[in-house]
Amino acid sequence: MTGEMKELIGRLRDFTTPELCDGAGLYHSMDFTIKPRAGETKIIGPSLTVDVPSGEGAIVADAILQAEEGDVIVVAGKGNCHCSYWGDHRSFCAQMKKAAGVVIDGAFRDVDECEEIGFPVYARGITCGTAGKSGTGAVNVPVSCGGVTVCPGDIIVGDRNGICVIRPEEAKEVMERALRKREKQAALVEEMKRTGVVVTKVKG
Repeated sequence: MTGEMKELIGRLRDFTTPELCDGAGLYHSMDFTIKPRAGETKIIGPSLTVDVPSGEGAIVADAILQAEEGDVIVVAGKGNCHCSYWGDHRSFCAQMKKAAGVVIDGAFRDVDECEEIGFPVYARGITCGTAGKSGTGAVNVPVSCGGVTVCPGDIIVGDRNGICVIRPEEAKEVMERALRKREKQAALVEEMKRTGVVVTKVKG
């Protein structure tokens, strides 16, 4: 991870995903059903993308080996929750690689064990079934995950509100807009406390 990326990620940690989505605009948030299921509920890092055919998961193991410290592994599982793309062994391996978390447009399994390991898992669902092992798919290519296009190196920010995807070249402007809205809302709240007048819309 470059120094510039580390600096961006450090600054982005100060924002929630709703704030970042306000700064980024529409079409930056993944489907609401992809939620934190195990481990820490906040993740942030550059994406390592995995494009898998629906129901095929073997290449995910290969992708873990390519993960660098701080990466968020993004598994574009086509929304298939009838099989699992991830489990406790993959959580353990990804944690050893010092990845920041995994986001799965599909299901995972071994919930209790994954929780015990503590590696952050965001997924659409949970199932006990396994995925196919043909090994087909591709790593570090543009994917569609949760309705959002994710390119390798895009910054993934996840918390209990959901997942926001930000292109690195857009990050500074996104944070500037998010900060302006945060400050306007804080000022409005103080004004409401002072005057007792309720204002339900934050302008700008």
